[in-house]
Amino acid sequence: MKIGFDISQTGNGKAGCGYFADSIIQQLAWIDSENEYILYPTFGNFFWDPEWKSSTRRIDHPKFRRAEGHTTLDKARAFWSNPPEDLETSLGKPDIIHSNNFFCPHGLKSARLVYTLYDLSFLDHPEWHTEENRLGCFDGVFNACLYADMIVSISEYSRRHFLEIFPHFPPERIVVVHLASRFTRKPDLACPAQLSCLKPGEFWLTVGTLEPRKNQIGLLRAYARLKSSLPKTFPLVMAGGQGWLMEDIHRTVADLGLAEDIIMPGRLDDSALQWLYQNCYAMVYPSLFEGFGLPVLEAMSLGAPVISSNVASIPEIAGDACILVNPAAEETLFQAMLNLTGDRSMRDSLRELGLRRSRQFSWEAAARGVLECYRVCTRRFHGP
Repeated sequence: MKIGFDISQTGNGKAGCGYFADSIIQQLAWIDSENEYILYPTFGNFFWDPEWKSSTRRIDHPKFRRAEGHTTLDKARAFWSNPPEDLETSLGKPDIIHSNNFFCPHGLKSARLVYTLYDLSFLDHPEWHTEENRLGCFDGVFNACLYADMIVSISEYSRRHFLEIFPHFPPERIVVVHLASRFTRKPDLACPAQLSCLKPGEFWLTVGTLEPRKNQIGLLRAYARLKSSLPKTFPLVMAGGQGWLMEDIHRTVADLGLAEDIIMPGRLDDSALQWLYQNCYAMVYPSLFEGFGLPVLEAMSLGAPVISSNVASIPEIAGDACILVNPAAEETLFQAMLNLTGDRSMRDSLRELGLRRSRQFSWEAAARGVLECYRVCTRRFHGP
């Protein structure tokens, strides 16, 4: 088979979509000695990385090659919104095209289409998204329900949610492929200079782009209650880049009297993020909606005790290895943090449970699941 693979979000600013595509394609290069791959550094009509030439994933392998990308967003939009008659020729004549960034192409004549499904929060909660993002994501998922030959869902929760909204889609054509942690514990990891103000084991951590869905405002309110209830508590590190609809978060911090307690280092490289995971007192992730919840798994894999949400996909990922609370109830989140503060044995138990649980997920297993999806797709639509 010749497989066209979307790597458009694997650049420096990657988040969930980018981590999935980046990790899967690297594992496929390791385990797949039979198929050829064409990597698309620009893909779709509503996302375009201006640094794609240098930032998107490169694979040094004789069966992997990079396609030519679009030099501007306008050119990408023109190409993908009104695909040429010879679209598949323009894409290198692949047998399969795998879309990984919410966009779903149309106009394919012989190539089979595999679509990665992340989450549908933009349908249930449009208020958490910009209009541009909501419309772009909806167009992609709607086209997938019409044109995708197979769908790779990152959780059973997202699979069920999709089928509830698009019940006409054959359920046997959606497979679940869980993500995994990209980190391996390094006990001697040095503290990055920008985090030198932190003492190991003496700070709370939350990880994620600053956006309404991640519920950082709710966490700040629970943390403010924790601070007022104790003679002293650890600072809270909020690691993540600025997202949308959260321009007032610094005002919220000030209004809650937390200016001296909250540390916002912004988006961090993997080494700094790993140090935070390994050295936090606990990671708190009160997200209101997740298609998977990768920070929960990453934290567990590095020995961080985790408090997280009992909603959407998170219980599926966390199992019994985390404290799960209603993220919309400030009282339960505060109480969980308070209880963990005073119970070191619970913290140690969560650490061990998390390490054990995280070993059930691996990127190799995920890549083998994707590869089997390609094989099934080819057998089903092209015969043996």
